[in-house]
Amino acid sequence: MEDEGPECGKPDFVLLDQVTMEDFMENLKLRFEKGRIYTYIGEVLVSVNPYQELPLYGPEAIARYQGRELYERPPHLYAVANAAYRAMKQRSRDTCIVISGESGAGKTEASKHIMQYIAAVTNPSQRAEVERVKDVLLKSTCVLEAFGNARTNRNHNSSRFGKYMDINFDFKGDPVGGHIHSYLLEKSRVLKQHVGERNFHAFYQVLDSDEKSHHQAVTEAMRVIGFSPEEVASVHRILAAILHLGNIKFVELEEGSLEQRRLAVTDEVLVDHVAELTATPRGMVLRCLLARTVASGGRELIEKGHTAAEASYARDACAKAVYQRLFEWVVDRINRGMEPRDRDPRRDGKDTVIGVLDIYGFEVFPVNSFEQFCINYCNEKLQQLFIQLILKQEQEEYEREGIAWQSVEYFNNATIVDLVERPHRGILAVLDEACSTAGPITDRIFLQTLDTHHRHHPHYTSRQLCPTDKTMEFGRDFRIKHYAGDVMYSAEGFIDKNRDSLFQDFKRLLYNSTDPTLRAMWPDGQQDITEVTKRPLTAGTLFKNSMVALVENLASKEPFYVRCIKPNEDKVAAKLDEGHCRHQVAYLGLLENVRVRRAGFASRQPYSRFLLRYKMTCEYTWPNHLLGSDRAAVSALLEQHGLQGDVAFGHSKLFIRSPRTLVTLEQSRACLIPIIVLLLQKAWRGTLARRHCRRLRAIYTIMRWFRRHKVRTHLAEMQRRFQAARQPPLYGRDLVWLPPPAVLQPFQDICQALFCRWRARQLVKNIPPSDMAQIKAKVAAMAALQELRQDWGCRRAWARDYLSSATDNPTASGLFAQRLKTLREKDGFGAVLFSSHVRKVNRFNKSRDRALLLTDRHLYKLEPGRQYRVMRAVPLDVVTGLSVTSGRDQLVVLHARGYDDLVVCLHRSRPPLDNRIGELVGVLAAHCQGEGRALEVRVSDCIPLTQRGARRLVSVEPKPEQPEPDFRCSRGAFTLLWPGC
Repeated sequence: MEDEGPECGKPDFVLLDQVTMEDFMENLKLRFEKGRIYTYIGEVLVSVNPYQELPLYGPEAIARYQGRELYERPPHLYAVANAAYRAMKQRSRDTCIVISGESGAGKTEASKHIMQYIAAVTNPSQRAEVERVKDVLLKSTCVLEAFGNARTNRNHNSSRFGKYMDINFDFKGDPVGGHIHSYLLEKSRVLKQHVGERNFHAFYQVLDSDEKSHHQAVTEAMRVIGFSPEEVASVHRILAAILHLGNIKFVELEEGSLEQRRLAVTDEVLVDHVAELTATPRGMVLRCLLARTVASGGRELIEKGHTAAEASYARDACAKAVYQRLFEWVVDRINRGMEPRDRDPRRDGKDTVIGVLDIYGFEVFPVNSFEQFCINYCNEKLQQLFIQLILKQEQEEYEREGIAWQSVEYFNNATIVDLVERPHRGILAVLDEACSTAGPITDRIFLQTLDTHHRHHPHYTSRQLCPTDKTMEFGRDFRIKHYAGDVMYSAEGFIDKNRDSLFQDFKRLLYNSTDPTLRAMWPDGQQDITEVTKRPLTAGTLFKNSMVALVENLASKEPFYVRCIKPNEDKVAAKLDEGHCRHQVAYLGLLENVRVRRAGFASRQPYSRFLLRYKMTCEYTWPNHLLGSDRAAVSALLEQHGLQGDVAFGHSKLFIRSPRTLVTLEQSRACLIPIIVLLLQKAWRGTLARRHCRRLRAIYTIMRWFRRHKVRTHLAEMQRRFQAARQPPLYGRDLVWLPPPAVLQPFQDICQALFCRWRARQLVKNIPPSDMAQIKAKVAAMAALQELRQDWGCRRAWARDYLSSATDNPTASGLFAQRLKTLREKDGFGAVLFSSHVRKVNRFNKSRDRALLLTDRHLYKLEPGRQYRVMRAVPLDVVTGLSVTSGRDQLVVLHARGYDDLVVCLHRSRPPLDNRIGELVGVLAAHCQGEGRALEVRVSDCIPLTQRGARRLVSVEPKPEQPEPDFRCSRGAFTLLWPGC
């Protein structure tokens, strides 16, 4: 097998020299230490939980195993999934994958990887319905883990139920539906858990904020599956109702004499919560908790009050039953989401099936009760089927290949299965009889009956039958000798757990709920209390029937097995507790499996694949044989090695009896592989080098001539295009520069720069000197605002001094001219850079109409109402920058060193709301450039400013109904109300 050498141990336990527990454990430990967590026993996969993430999964790993034979790659879950899928698709056989092992051994993770593999290799045409089914299949695991898994001392995500999933495939091999069966939910966990353990995950996901991500994942999975929002909400209410129900306590109150007592609930608010969450009448809830209604022989109804103990028992039974019905409803709802749609066998053909069984392994605890008894009975049934199917597969292959079949001795556990399920005398039959008998039947009487029936059974004993065995207690304990070892059970609670009874009052109560989801979970609640009905089946009988049906289902399919092993009890990586693993190897029957597999022949391979692997070890078969058939070539190869006495020849396969024969062939192959590899490498490298050299010569010749051609063509085309570049007024502006060949790129870059300078010179020569100042200002504005402000008025003529214009300031242009003359005489400025009416706001939150005058010496704030009186003059050399917004508004904030920031809005322009911000920015920036200093221009929709040391913000609010721009002031901020959009 690829990627594995002798240092990693034997990839198949069948190849062990000796089949002993010591050799088995030595190989298992060696492979675990080398990071090889998977090992075969023939076609059975043994998996050891690594308790860490390993790089063994994902799309690349799936591609390596897809379409390969089981033994072509190192042992892996993907190999088993691929084998089951190929058997289903190529041979139209129903298959199943049985995953078993104790809690924490990695069964659930194994089933996830199998599902991921099947999802990855199917539906290459991306059909929508198939993708929907795949999504539901993958998401169902998340939902089932929430409602069926819990944290235990052995496993943080322990499955507390058994699961069997059938996946239906069409003739193309694509999944078109599925169905899930659940077994023996541990509903007693709803009531109590061992120290250090938790209830089912779903309760914590509803309540705990730390579980928020898990809760969201489950809710999303339910949505994908098809749960409606109302159904999800109903599920959450039911979970909450169970929690409140568990908090209800009872007290017996005295009324009058001591004989007259009345039962009451200590906190009736909890009853209100339960009634609200279950959508049932409060009075009916309280009535069901405190009493039960029974029908007398004359069909008369009698209400019988509970004692505190009876009420607590009824409350607990109700909580368990509600959660079990909820879980069963969730499973059924998932099945409805997965069921095949619009499938007609006459049109689409018969579906094939892959079943995946993830079920609890053999359990042995310090105290073992009814649940462990059922689980271990299940494992006895599966072990019986496992051995029978393995032997059946072996015998069928021998017959198919024409090899004589030899009987194999193995431990037949049919006697143990019979001890449990035999009619009338089996343990389950005796338990059912005890449950149906009227009168005070106790667990002790049940145990005495077992002792009477099975006192001579070789696999049953108790303290009564073996008084010297002091590990058991009189009247309580009995022991069964399972195939995996002895287990002592406590009979306490067997009768109550087997009856699993719930008063009809609760069933009728929940059936009459106005919540349709909850009501659907209790169809038996519609039964009238006076109806005489057949006694319901007990929990043990229901489980036995489900196991019989499961075994019949598995027996009809071609099985594949995954045996999971938990390496240690501490749940830590890189640690293998040999004693703990020995126990699991024993109860999983792995040594028995190896012995059955090796009873005849340890290995078998098709002749073609055998030759493909070992033909280099024989001169008659290397590199290709000239014999009559592959069988003859294999015979010649074995004769050369002297191994013909240890094999048998089938019709299409070679059967090898001893693992030592395979070791001999592998050693011969390992010695020759390096020599063959060097030979092949030398020949292939020489071929590649010569081929590469010839290609390079041809490539360089073609490239040389092609480059010359491209250069000539490019230069000729550019010459043609630029013949008209001297024609005014565009001077070649619309000419497109073609992408040059790489060798001409530096040359063309220089040419483009020269052309741009030449064209600019031609354009500048034609501009009148009077327009140069405006051009420089617009260039400065473009550098500061381009791509930052939507519109900055570049297409209009810039008049600069708008207050002196009779068009823009018809009533006061003369007054402004007089004021301008006075200021020129006083301050001696040379030119007016910009002037305009503005609306300003100050630090006192007051907004006023003012005028702004910008000269080459000062920045003036003027008062128009008083003949443009100067209110503030700021030297222009202390103006450090200005801030504007990215919109069409005319807001500007001027920043000056040592002065408060000036917040103004340009207005009263002609035409109204004319865009002059770019003009102000351009003339000021151009002037600063001429003086050799930088002007900082910031564009922001929320402008910070400083006034008297206080930090404030100013922003713009579009308000179409606003007649004129104005400021609105609030604490620490200004808002410009702009009339435009």
